Amino acid sequence: MDGFCMSRRKVAAVALVVLWGLVIHVGEPFDSMGTGSPLWRKTGLIGAPTRAVVCVVAGISLLILGWLHRLLFCPLELLRSPDDVGYIAEDGRSRAQAANEVRRRRKIGELPPIYPNGWYRVMDSHMLQVGDVKNATVLGEQVAVFRGDNGKAYVVDAYCPHLGANLGVGGRVVGDCIECPFHGWQFRGEDGKCVKIPYAEQVPEFAKVRRWTSCDVNGQILVWFHCDGLEPTWNVPEQQEITRGDWVYRGRTEHFINAHIEEIPENAADIAHLAHLHTPGIVSGVDLRYTNSKTWEFIRHDWKVKWEPESDPNSHCSRMLVKHSLTVFGRHWPLMDIDVVARQVGPGVVFLLFEHSFFGKGVIMHCVTPLEPLLQCVSHTIFYQANVPPLVPKFILRAECIQFERDVMIWNNKKYISKPLLVKEDSAIQKHRRWFSQFYSPGSPRLAYQHDTLDF
Repeated sequence: MDGFCMSRRKVAAVALVVLWGLVIHVGEPFDSMGTGSPLWRKTGLIGAPTRAVVCVVAGISLLILGWLHRLLFCPLELLRSPDDVGYIAEDGRSRAQAANEVRRRRKIGELPPIYPNGWYRVMDSHMLQVGDVKNATVLGEQVAVFRGDNGKAYVVDAYCPHLGANLGVGGRVVGDCIECPFHGWQFRGEDGKCVKIPYAEQVPEFAKVRRWTSCDVNGQILVWFHCDGLEPTWNVPEQQEITRGDWVYRGRTEHFINAHIEEIPENAADIAHLAHLHTPGIVSGVDLRYTNSKTWEFIRHDWKVKWEPESDPNSHCSRMLVKHSLTVFGRHWPLMDIDVVARQVGPGVVFLLFEHSFFGKGVIMHCVTPLEPLLQCVSHTIFYQANVPPLVPKFILRAECIQFERDVMIWNNKKYISKPLLVKEDSAIQKHRRWFSQFYSPGSPRLAYQHDTLDF
């Protein structure tokens, strides 16, 4: 779908160039009579001003058609930068300055370990074609991600053990190996072992790069992390509708959250916040200073939510059941009633399963990946029934994005409280914290200092 949309954009660009060529070619004879091209002569549109107007109208029409095509058929992709959302820029400051000031001055609180054990998304599968090499950051580490000629995706440590060149920057794929851009050492994706040194008689047995346990499932490439180096004790379930192609990719959003990873999934158990933060209609936007404006109070979202952990053998999973309804001017709109099952699998992956009697079925893959101790990359990738017009899942994803960005404004400015003051109606929060603690081990890394220096 991405390639299809890209080719259409190229065609539109070429058409615009041709039209502009017609405009600037005015006055140059196209035939021996000097009256312009046969097309212009036959239609009687010989005058330069008329030709220019026709070309401009045609160009605008192409732009409108291109916009309509993107709206109706191309995936929705909203990729936010770290300072785009959740910060208030005042007194002439830029958003980046506001974000950096918040990061420097905010009290962090007594934090749990920073990297829970589990599976984490590195990138979407369609972003890595055969022969591609990408550099990525995950759990405070730089990794090289590549897809071998055999079609398999591999993840290894980015830095070559020889002299430290980054394999993900300038490296290339050779068979099922990645070749270092500095000296040509080749490392096998399957186990990280060095299999070739172009100028050496033999390869040392100990020459290898760390290979990350990874999987390519549900249109995503994920890696396994365990602080003690243990192998996976559970796997990310395969969504069969995606594998079979019944549900197709319709877009993704990406945000960067300045908070501890546990803050984000804890929202599922914080039922009370839905009525306060997410009841105002999405038309009121994401800036919490204005979402409760009387201008937009005619449209309201209503939520009924229940969160529960699952039992063995799926104790690493939890489930949130959501019933959404919409009222406009006090009248209930049944068409907008949507049931959502949010199933969390480990600390970093959530399946948001949608089902609607008219709009069909689909899933949003909600993934949280720690880049640094207090910087999370959160992606929402939507797959939806192939026979449902793309505009439907794109609207769902856009609505989810608006609601999510309201949470971002909270997360980016809050302090983690290890012993919160709760009332009995908040009991699910403490229950969630007990459930989430299973992803920490005695050796799980903790934040060793209270100030991180990365500026946006």
